[in-house]
Amino acid sequence: MIRPTALAAAHQVSRRAALAAIGGTAATAGTLLAAPSWAVDAARPGSTRSPRLTARDRVVVGRVQAELAVDHILELSEGIGPRIGGTPSERAAAEYMAAVLDGYGYDVELETFPVADKFLAEVDGDPVLDQSICWQMGAAPLGALDVSVTGPAVLAGDGSQGELTGAIALVETPAGVSTSVRTQRVQLAVSRGAVAVIVLPADAADPIRRTSASSPGLSTPVAVPVLGSAQVQKARLQAAAAAGPLSLTVATTAYRGLTSQNVLASRAGRGGPVGQNEAVMVCGHYDSVIGAPGANDDGSGTALTLELARVMRSLPTQRDIRFSLWGSEEQGLIGSRYHVAQLDPAERSRLVGVYNNDMVATSWDPATRYWVLSWDGSANVINTSVIAAAERLGYSPHLSPITTRGASDHQSFQEQGIASSNFSWRGEGSPALLEPPYHSPEDTVALNISMERMQVSLELIGAAMYQVAREG
Repeated sequence: MIRPTALAAAHQVSRRAALAAIGGTAATAGTLLAAPSWAVDAARPGSTRSPRLTARDRVVVGRVQAELAVDHILELSEGIGPRIGGTPSERAAAEYMAAVLDGYGYDVELETFPVADKFLAEVDGDPVLDQSICWQMGAAPLGALDVSVTGPAVLAGDGSQGELTGAIALVETPAGVSTSVRTQRVQLAVSRGAVAVIVLPADAADPIRRTSASSPGLSTPVAVPVLGSAQVQKARLQAAAAAGPLSLTVATTAYRGLTSQNVLASRAGRGGPVGQNEAVMVCGHYDSVIGAPGANDDGSGTALTLELARVMRSLPTQRDIRFSLWGSEEQGLIGSRYHVAQLDPAERSRLVGVYNNDMVATSWDPATRYWVLSWDGSANVINTSVIAAAERLGYSPHLSPITTRGASDHQSFQEQGIASSNFSWRGEGSPALLEPPYHSPEDTVALNISMERMQVSLELIGAAMYQVAREG
């Protein structure tokens, strides 16, 4: 096996520490999220009948454990935190996953590729800010970078309100604001003595969407740090500043000359050495957006991939099996597109199909539909195998028909004629109905993960993948 370099022990966050960060301990994980309790042959929640399992289904369904998958989500989202493409935190996550897969006995490699510079910020408060959410924000590339400043938080409206000398100004921006208007408001606050500016976004439609944190665009350079908050951070800051006094410390960091990485793990089937057989892949992306811990998007798909890797490591298959975690998906499917571009024609032809898992465990109550998404809308061996597994498992009432939609890593493969589909829990009426914590500081285990939905996802993908991997 190939062991990735620099598997630093410092990056392997303990489960106990991660659970403690959200108020629990390793011994009391079950009190945080209720583990699914149904028996292998019992009717699943929301099903109309008991399952009709094959012998192969039983092998997988009897072994997958949502609790172990959630352990990985905790490591990624609560231990490492936001994993922005190309930054040290994304690298730490890659090394953690590579170590897990290496420990399972897979051949593992890190596939690196260049990505754009990133500009991030961290915010601390006195009194302490609400720790149920993440306090990472974006930093303006044309603001002051690699600096830290402290000052009283002042509600500044459009930049003209409040006493701003030595203050951190909380400046509001209207919906659809232009870069020039944003810059004017920031400059007004700076001209009045602000030592930093936090740009408060216009609210997005709630409860379906909330505005994400961002690195604010400016039309001209500004001499102080300028941060872009998320909608939920805005609400917390406004409330805390109104209750006042509130002191804030903001620290900005520029990350330049970056590389991101895919984590690739493989194991040979019975047909011969790795690279000579047909192959089946399970995957997800492990990066997140600015300010989002990424528990569901896509810590859940990453954790599903790792848990199926654990279960499949010793199960016999004719086809090779691959478990892949993509970097920098949130920047435009960069990691998966890079990987597909590296495959020679023979390698592409051996890849039977790809199960892409993106947001498979949200606890949002209206997310009752398990969406089967195809970039070109076509049926293929991947989505039809999951539909068949759902019928055997009694999950069919939860599934959507095959629905046309890209915007995740399955698109990278389908663009090149490789069978793939994306699977996720979303609102009943449309795959556009995503949970309120989507791309938000609230995308945490405590606020946005369902153990039950994770178990359902593991059973569906595991049963389908094992069936296809055995058939070669």
